[in-house]
Amino acid sequence: MIDKLETTILNALQYLYDELGWLGVTIIMIIENATGLTPSEVVLGFAGWMLIDAHGLPFTTVFWGGLAAAIGSVIGASILYWTARIGGRPVVDRMAKFFRIDMRHIERVEQMAKRWGTGFIFFGRLLPGIRTLVAIPAGLARMSFPTFVAATFAGAYIWCTLFISAGYFLGHEWHLLSGIVKQAVPYVLTIGALAGVIFIAWQFWLRQRPVPIKIEKE
Repeated sequence: MIDKLETTILNALQYLYDELGWLGVTIIMIIENATGLTPSEVVLGFAGWMLIDAHGLPFTTVFWGGLAAAIGSVIGASILYWTARIGGRPVVDRMAKFFRIDMRHIERVEQMAKRWGTGFIFFGRLLPGIRTLVAIPAGLARMSFPTFVAATFAGAYIWCTLFISAGYFLGHEWHLLSGIVKQAVPYVLTIGALAGVIFIAWQFWLRQRPVPIKIEKE
């Protein structure tokens, strides 16, 4: 069953998608990534069914839809990035209190973002629960904005395309996606953690391996 919050969101989405199509998806993803208030599995799954499957459009439309959603994700994440970068920790502290986020989580993510940079932002965009948070430590750490945008877009495009595809294949049963995601979160987090460990080990190996010294002949 779809809960009351998702029903309210669904009614708003239906109106927005009827009026604006994929532009509506972009707008909703801006809001989702700037605030974390709208569940992306509902937004994207519904878009996959209503804007593609229900209209009999080919599956390749999914990739264009993923692009529209990823652009919205980047814009929304950029709002958080610049809020953290310009406002600094005092503004982030107030945001954390307003959204009831434990600052210790943000601080830990900030240290990881400083240490592992682009790879962490990319993988973070694929992990439920911290997807929208990774923009904050990136801003606090003053990560290069073009680098942040590139990593965010890459991760967001994969995430958005997968969920739009799921909505397309599930068709009228697209609403089951929310329950599937909730059940899959522990597995996704485990896989994400393993991928992160592999990435960190790879980065450590690159930094520790000896650099060959070239001797020029006279």
